[in-house]
Amino acid sequence: LAQDLRFGAADPANPSGGAESEILREQREKTRETLRRQLAEGRLDDRTVELEVQAGAGGAPMQIFTGQGMEEINFNLREMMPGLFPGGRLKRRRMTIAEAREHLLKEEADKLIDMDQAVRDAVTRVEQSGIIFIDEIDKVAGRGGGQGGPDVSREGVQRDLLPIIEGTTVNTKHGMVRTDHILFIASGAFHMSKPSDLMPELQGRFPIRVELDALTRDDFVRILTEPENALVKQYVALMKAEGVTLQFTPEGVAALADFAVMVNEKTENIGARRLHTILEKVLDEILFEGPDLHDRRQVIDAAYVKDRLDDIVADQDLSRYIL
Repeated sequence: LAQDLRFGAADPANPSGGAESEILREQREKTRETLRRQLAEGRLDDRTVELEVQAGAGGAPMQIFTGQGMEEINFNLREMMPGLFPGGRLKRRRMTIAEAREHLLKEEADKLIDMDQAVRDAVTRVEQSGIIFIDEIDKVAGRGGGQGGPDVSREGVQRDLLPIIEGTTVNTKHGMVRTDHILFIASGAFHMSKPSDLMPELQGRFPIRVELDALTRDDFVRILTEPENALVKQYVALMKAEGVTLQFTPEGVAALADFAVMVNEKTENIGARRLHTILEKVLDEILFEGPDLHDRRQVIDAAYVKDRLDDIVADQDLSRYIL
């Protein structure tokens, strides 16, 4: 009888019970359809709901020392020793429907991924087509073959790098990884040293050597304007937050590039890093006075750049410290 009532069958004592249950079902279905449509249109995104989410790890990651250095181990103490921690693995959190949707989508997407297979594929790709880029390798090159002091430390770093570059098995948190077929690329400025100051064995593992040309004026112009996060775009966005419209003319950008090349030639050539110091000096007054400027539109042209930098560049000693 209870099953018949649940599905809307007529009750002998109440002949109209089946009709009422059918009406209630239709009303519930209409309500659900209305909510489903509003949810799809995003009209309920700001509503707050309670959602059961996976509890976080029980404490901070643990660190241990091994023969190869310090390893960081992430694991959930609650899962390892459930008897020591009261409660289950889920906790209730209040969040908006928009946040809940993203969380549920991520949870369902994670369930579709075979993490063991993903790790195996990742290790295989690293071993067969991985690339490791070692920057500033000149910092570990010996200088003049001196004995003792910093050169001993530099040689120690080289000896640690040598077996990895030659090919060995490295223990990672995702398993053992062989480095035999990984491509290693190293770069360095070599102002105070030269590639021949590296250990002969390490030199032999980098058989192809390429010398790069210094950045030109045209390169500086492209660096200032073309990248998605170019310095010029960053300063424009920064001042826009203060209600100031900053406009760089093509002539102004070219003047910035000219001064960068000039200062690099007269002092030390630090490449594109010079652009940051020059821009800071050109815009220091606007950056400081930004919120209080009466003219909310500032144009950075060639005349403006020269007015801010001519005196500093002319004094070589001053430009060495300022720019």
